[in-house]
Amino acid sequence: MKTSTILTAGIVLLATAAQAQQAKPTIVAEGGGPDDYASARVLYWNEKTNSAAGQFAINYGRPVWKQVYEDPAKFDSMTKGKVWRMGSNFWTNLETQLPLTIGGKSVPVGYYYVGMHRSADGSQWSLAFIDPAEVRRAHLDAFEIQKANVKFEAPMSLAKAEGKPEKLTITFSYPKDDVNNVTLRVAWGNLALTAPVKVTVSE
Repeated sequence: MKTSTILTAGIVLLATAAQAQQAKPTIVAEGGGPDDYASARVLYWNEKTNSAAGQFAINYGRPVWKQVYEDPAKFDSMTKGKVWRMGSNFWTNLETQLPLTIGGKSVPVGYYYVGMHRSADGSQWSLAFIDPAEVRRAHLDAFEIQKANVKFEAPMSLAKAEGKPEKLTITFSYPKDDVNNVTLRVAWGNLALTAPVKVTVSE
């Protein structure tokens, strides 16, 4: 009787140990190494006071364009009526020390997470601005951007693609004699978008 009980207990313990080994952990981690990250920044310098007059920047991960995106149906299914994270890994973010007007939309001084919204019919694109504080409270990853609350949008326009960058490329450009009028460009594979950025800088 005792031998039978001991054997039964041993079998139960072995079964429990096997189940424990097979059970997946509730929380896992990923990342930790350096990401392919880029920053597009415009700095304004006051020559009279020899000091900074303000700046703004977009910081973003650089996803690689894939052959599958060449299929219009596939690309539409990924983007139409959705907010695209406009980057990879950590949240794409825009920080500005200066008041901006992007595509005619006022963007106050501050720090924002940003994505790219495409209308349901596919005809309109716009920068989608998200409150980082809300994202932090919800512990949202940029992969879950569809769950985030978009506070406001700034329209962008489709442009003629110049080349076909393999990695997402975001830039700011401006004429040397009119530095308050900046052009924001987003280029990725076949996609090319632009928006005018008017910058308010005090001397």
